[in-house]
Order: sequence, then C-alpha cells, then structure tokens
Amino acid sequence: MVFKRLLGSLGVGGPTVDTVLAPGAARPGAALTGEVRLKGGTADFDVEHIALELVARVEAEHAEGESEGAVVFDRFLVGGGFRLAEGEERAVPFSVPLPWETPVTELYGQGLGIVLGVRTELSVAGARDKGDLDQLTVAPLPAQEAVLEALGQLGFGFRSADLEYGRIGGTGQQLPFYQEIELVPAPQYAHQVNEIELTFLAHPGGLEVVLEADKRGGFFTEGHDALTRFTVGHHDVRDWNAEVDGWIRELIDHRASYGSHASYGHHGHEEHHGGHHDGHHSGPGIGTAVAAGAAGVAVGVVGGMVAAEVVDEVGDFFEGDDEGDEEDEG
Repeated sequence: MVFKRLLGSLGVGGPTVDTVLAPGAARPGAALTGEVRLKGGTADFDVEHIALELVARVEAEHAEGESEGAVVFDRFLVGGGFRLAEGEERAVPFSVPLPWETPVTELYGQGLGIVLGVRTELSVAGARDKGDLDQLTVAPLPAQEAVLEALGQLGFGFRSADLEYGRIGGTGQQLPFYQEIELVPAPQYAHQVNEIELTFLAHPGGLEVVLEADKRGGFFTEGHDALTRFTVGHHDVRDWNAEVDGWIRELIDHRASYGSHASYGHHGHEEHHGGHHDGHHSGPGIGTAVAAGAAGVAVGVVGGMVAAEVVDEVGDFFEGDDEGDEEDEG
C-alpha cells in the first residue's frame, strides 16, 4: 500500500514523500519493511535525516477521568545525510524491527479496533516535518493466535480491545502501555464472571499471558477481580483448548482477596483498571461480539457496521493528531 503525503510546512516547492510499506500485515518482533520515496522540489535540498515513528492511540485513567492520546512507542532513523536535487526521485529502503509487545490490530483479517500508525519525519536544511499518520496493521504471533482461537472454540466472544497506559507489575513489560482484549464469557462461565480480560506480553523467548476475571458476587459476597498469568513458547505444540480451559478454571477458582494479588503484580495492573470494577468497559465501542465458533474469536468482529466504526475512529485519530502537529509547528 502506498501512503502519499505532502510536507507542506517545508514551504511551497519543497520535496514530497511517499512511504511504501511491504504488503500484508506485520508481526510483533519481526521486521517492518518498505521504502521512503522522495521527490525533489523546485530547488536542491539537503536531507538531514529521515525517521519513522511508531504511534499508538492509548487510553489513560486518572483522577479526573479517562483520556486518550497518541504515544510514540519506537523511533528509527532510516536515512539522511544527502542532497536531494531539484526534481530528483530517490527511494530509501528500510527494514526496522517491531517491538515484541507491538499490539495486535487484527485477527484473521478482521480489525480489533486498535489504532497504530507509522509517521514519517523528514528533516531538510533545518526544517522538520512529521508528515501525517498512516495506519499500521499487525497480525498475531502463532502463540497469540492459538490462545485466541482456543478461547473462540471454548465459546468466548470478543467484546472490545484497547490500549491502556501504565504497567502490569511483576511482568517483563517493556512498553509504557499494554493491550487489553475484553471477552464475553463462555456460557459455562457466565454465571461466575462478567468478562475475561486478556493481555499478551511477548518477548524473544516466549509469551506472557495475563488473564483477569471480573467476577460476579453472590448473595453474601461482593464481586471482585482475580488475576493470574502463564508463560508459553512461541512455537509450543499443545492441546490449546484444554490448556486454555485449564487457565480459565484456575483463574475463576482463584478466590484470593485484593491484597494477595500483589504476587501476580495485580496492584500495578489495577491502577489502570479503575473503570472495570464499576461495569464500564472502555475501548473502541465495537459492541458485544457474538459467541465465537469454529473460526475463533474473530467471528465476533465480522460485520459492515463494525468495520465502518473502526475506519471512522482511525480517520478521526489521525486527523486529530495532524492538527496537533500543525499547532506545534505553527
């Protein structure tokens, strides 16, 4: 896909740049490849540097409520130090590693409502322009896909997904935010939990799977959350349905009080989950998913209305970010 942009703040007659990403979805921990295509303007320009920034729409909870904004979670210099002649066309290839914790934006080609972008920054003769944001699509790693598929096979449905600013204590988390996938409980667990929240924390050696259950209360007890986590290898061969079902059973049977959750790093996790205890579900508002069947959790995201909502949010986010850049440059 070719992303075209005009770097207007460099002035009339300045260079233009097209960023071309390799076709298909990228994957966490793998290379993001493509090229930055430059076309010279009406005069020669000295290109100081070309940089790519990875940007995510992230939600943050604080005392005043909830807000969201753009977070740059990696930056790469991919070229520079040359003169771009008047009218000259030049391609600058790049291959940069995506962080292992890069959020997953789609499953089986269906968007989850997560918004990631690639922003190109061009510095020419002392003038700098960040250009605009363009959508980055990321597919799951094999182990992530296996876990999600198993949840779908077990009857869990997709509710929403978002990115939460903060850290989950007791884990190896590297980025300043984490992805949270909210699931409708399978029928056999619906009387015990309101929802299941899933977070993947990938690293070169494997995958941490963090599960949290919003537990229903009984006649004499209040509902509360339980959290646990598991580690798997990237290419493990397991009976994933049985494995994941065991995880869910262990999670639901975990009756510890809030205080004991610190051993799982729950305190750091809960600081950014305040809205979950009052029944509020944050996220892009995709809507409650249908129970996932043979095609896995992704079945819950199918539908023209859902796709339209996601596209609208992507556009709004990128447009809003551009406006902010223009204000900064002005």
